[in-house]
Amino acid sequence: MAESNGPVVCERRGDALLVGFNRPDKRNAIDLATTEALHQVLTDHARERCILVLHSTTPGMFVAGADIGELLARDADDAFMGINVRLFERLEAHRWPTIAAVDGVCAGAGAILAMACDMRLGTPGAKVAFLFNRVGLAGCDMGACAILPRLVGAGRAAELLYTGRVLGGEEAERWGFFNRLATPDSVLAQAQQLAGELAAGPTFANAMTKRMLDMEWAMSIESAIEAEAVAQALCMETQDFARAFRAFAAKQKPVFEGN
Repeated sequence: MAESNGPVVCERRGDALLVGFNRPDKRNAIDLATTEALHQVLTDHARERCILVLHSTTPGMFVAGADIGELLARDADDAFMGINVRLFERLEAHRWPTIAAVDGVCAGAGAILAMACDMRLGTPGAKVAFLFNRVGLAGCDMGACAILPRLVGAGRAAELLYTGRVLGGEEAERWGFFNRLATPDSVLAQAQQLAGELAAGPTFANAMTKRMLDMEWAMSIESAIEAEAVAQALCMETQDFARAFRAFAAKQKPVFEGN
């Protein structure tokens, strides 16, 4: 059963936690209430064996950006810290893998939300745009200059952040922003299926992979190799590793339980 928390609708489907943006009259623009609602969802489900899937309850619309009306009603520090930075930092720090199912407009804060997820599924009709320079702001907003080049490359990231142009769904998939494309009526289902596949895997090990993917950007190769050795040693102490080892020896498929 779907659980509504104002601008966010949360629903557990098997191993997927579907979190839908639900402000159709505002094109799902991110305001302080959305930030607080998503933060609460991440807090409430932080330890559950589930994969977060961000999507929209409105067909053809992911997130159109930040709520400009609320931005103008508040002082700049409060607006950007309260509405934007906390939300994206919390999403980046979420323990389990995250997936964005994107159809339609995915602009400004919406593009950052999708970027902050570990994987992104899109549609041919998706429209991704980092619009900050169009309103006189720098493209270096909420980690875009750090994360976007990792996804699409430095030159392509520079083009998007300098021009603010729209990146269509097929081009976004070619560039690596989207992992793959789906039809509008199947993109959420495919994201849910991917979430199920991830949740059926070794969740402790997947959480470790997520942590190392984040940490190793700031490491030398030598430090990364040492850190990965420690990470693997920790994984070898889990019951899931023991189960997988026994299953491998018996030529069976392992059943992971997340411990």
